[in-house]
Amino acid sequence: MAKKTYQGSCHCGRVRFEADLDLSGPTFRCNCTYCTKARNWFATTEPDSFRLLAGESDLADYQFGPKRLLHQFCRNCGVRPFGRLVAEVEGMAPFVAIALASLDDVDPGTLAVAPIQYFDGRNDDFESAPAETRHL
Repeated sequence: MAKKTYQGSCHCGRVRFEADLDLSGPTFRCNCTYCTKARNWFATTEPDSFRLLAGESDLADYQFGPKRLLHQFCRNCGVRPFGRLVAEVEGMAPFVAIALASLDDVDPGTLAVAPIQYFDGRNDDFESAPAETRHL
């Protein structure tokens, strides 16, 4: 499947974006402390395949640990529609991580069959899945 352009937003609609994604490729879930608490399920795309349409001034940032990722959320409603790789990581190209729950026009059937790749982010091992994934 080729990339398709999806529209996305936060809950209140102040932050709006579009992203070119291929949801037949892997989507991702991680067991790091942030992703576990946020129930994060995301797909990645190259920075030039992401366009912020509205709400830049409504975004707040959050980082933790090694501060490789910049998690961004709407300061009005609290929804976190995307994040960005902001520090160089060996073997990783720059990307924007799109929270699949923030996509406004994705067909539920597309999400139901999207393949999921798991990361053991809790142990900083992005090459392996954690031993347990059912809760993610």
